[in-house]
Amino acid sequence: MTPESPGEPGLSPDDLLAVLPRFTRLSSAFNKGRLVDRAAEAADPSLDRPAVGVLVSLLAAGEPLRIGEIADRMQVVGPHVTRQVQVLEKRRLVRRIADPRDRRASLIEPTEAGNEAAHRYVASLLGWFAEVLAGWPRQDRDDLLRLLARFADDVTARLALPEEGE
Repeated sequence: MTPESPGEPGLSPDDLLAVLPRFTRLSSAFNKGRLVDRAAEAADPSLDRPAVGVLVSLLAAGEPLRIGEIADRMQVVGPHVTRQVQVLEKRRLVRRIADPRDRRASLIEPTEAGNEAAHRYVASLLGWFAEVLAGWPRQDRDDLLRLLARFADDVTARLALPEEGE
């Protein structure tokens, strides 16, 4: 059963079933096209995707973050981020700084080289999507961005809820 908004009919199982192949095609297209891999290579060919993910999370935050905050943004566990940060520190792409609110903790910030790598990654992805959407009318692009942001927020919120029976 799907929830309904006041005055709007809910989605039928047929409506949902019709969109499922499109999600599958989209996922397959991204994977076959190696979109994320190509963007990671543009950032720094020697970095793997999780390391680039840390850099992009820091870029998006616009401020230094704790390991746990990076993990939350990437939706992974802290030890995973810790390993990536260690690799990035050795490569001088991030550095630890003291947390002014808690002397026992440290924050992770990108170095200039780390910021440049993150910007190359983002530029590669955004350039690709800009090419795909170039022929779309402005209103359609605006609608897509608005609805995609809403959809991503709703999916993320739904996934954060405990499963039934837990």
